[in-house]
Amino acid sequence: MTNLDHKIKNIFPEESMHKTPDRYSLFSGVNVPSFIKDWLIKKFSNDDAVDTEGLYSFVEKHIPTKDSNIRSKLLNGDVIQILARIIFESDLKSGEYRFQIPDLGIKNGEGKVSPYLARQEGLLKEGENWGVVTMQYVQPEGREKGYAEMVKFKPFRPYKPDYEYYCRARERFTIEEWVDFLISSMEYNPNSTSFESLDQKLLFLTRLLVFVEPNLNMIELAPKGTGKSYIFNNLSKYGWQISGGKITRAKLFYDMSRNTPGIIPSYEFVSLDEVKTISFDNPEEIQGALKNYMEQGSFTVGKSKLTSLAGMILLGNIDLDMNRRPINNHYFEELPEAFQDHALIDRFHGFIEGWYLPRISEDLKLNGYSLNVEYFSEILSYSRTLSYYSAVVKELLDIPKNADTRDTNAIIKMCSGYLKLLYPHVRTAEDISPQEFKMMCFDPAFEKRKIIRQQLAAIDREFTDTMPDISVRGL
Repeated sequence: MTNLDHKIKNIFPEESMHKTPDRYSLFSGVNVPSFIKDWLIKKFSNDDAVDTEGLYSFVEKHIPTKDSNIRSKLLNGDVIQILARIIFESDLKSGEYRFQIPDLGIKNGEGKVSPYLARQEGLLKEGENWGVVTMQYVQPEGREKGYAEMVKFKPFRPYKPDYEYYCRARERFTIEEWVDFLISSMEYNPNSTSFESLDQKLLFLTRLLVFVEPNLNMIELAPKGTGKSYIFNNLSKYGWQISGGKITRAKLFYDMSRNTPGIIPSYEFVSLDEVKTISFDNPEEIQGALKNYMEQGSFTVGKSKLTSLAGMILLGNIDLDMNRRPINNHYFEELPEAFQDHALIDRFHGFIEGWYLPRISEDLKLNGYSLNVEYFSEILSYSRTLSYYSAVVKELLDIPKNADTRDTNAIIKMCSGYLKLLYPHVRTAEDISPQEFKMMCFDPAFEKRKIIRQQLAAIDREFTDTMPDISVRGL
């Protein structure tokens, strides 16, 4: 074990686990995210070995696939208990809660929540949930069609993290150790030779900003094979990934025909993967709705205005030359036409130059101790609710009165995100040196907003590449 492994194991004895590629290979053919895999490995292992027989037995019994004939078992009168991804929605016309389990072929309209379960306050959350569900089949009666009835539901929340303990633990790590700790928590090997510098590791961690900072909007363009899809699809149950295809306003914001919220109000962040293959069914309408939402955090449904804290990140591929630099210097031309609106692009806070990140290799796969992904994702999610980090950032920055508002807000939001990730123990401006804040938070935030401005100035004369003269106080 490395010194960092010892530290993680000793400081987080219950929340950490030993991860190896071999242990994850046990899930070959089982389509579950990392937070479920970690929980299962922790449940069926010790430091030396995994109880593979027990793990396989649990998976076979409680995590079925589409080939498991769940529908047939329900029709035969079996009571089914499984751990699954469930989508809840309320039906205002009937006054019922409905559910679907897409991975098992239980479609919209085929599942209902029992009235007793529906009355339990705070149990059911609209949208996607992971949990243990018990269901049975209700036979057709008269004009009423048969359906699967959910009689029990236990949300998958194995950890209730102590955020203050996590913050106190941070003080026992150097900044270099903590950066490596975060990378290992993302399931990557911080000691890989693919990482060439602390700056490169910090760029890698920038992907986590949308996990911790509400209403943060980012763009990442990178060559294929840099792991961007994996991170946003596996590390948290609070995010949603759209991979290509056509997007409607109803899907994003609110489906008035079904009275159900869309993706944005249902999740903490939305990643649009393979963004070049994404299209809008009504581009002007959705562009207008996105511009309004990204500016104000609100959107209209009929005559009502609704709010959300969800951020957004665009993930796309970009072609590189022999020096691993973009062939096209106008980065935003790599985006689909739907996102070519310059006013819309200006509402994105920062740009991640993914060509500086390493390609995923065997050496990058974690083989050591790290936090359980479910615990880590709960920590990241909780930090979204904390506003004092933003207050600390504002106290540390000297912002001219004539500074552009969008540039200023973008820098503050990204600095706040970096502070949550790297210095969660900071509560006041006195808790961090101006030099360290500048190097680890302000400089990377400033540069990522600067790329947005420079790229806009290169394609639209209405924009300039001049950034506001914001600086760190005391330097």
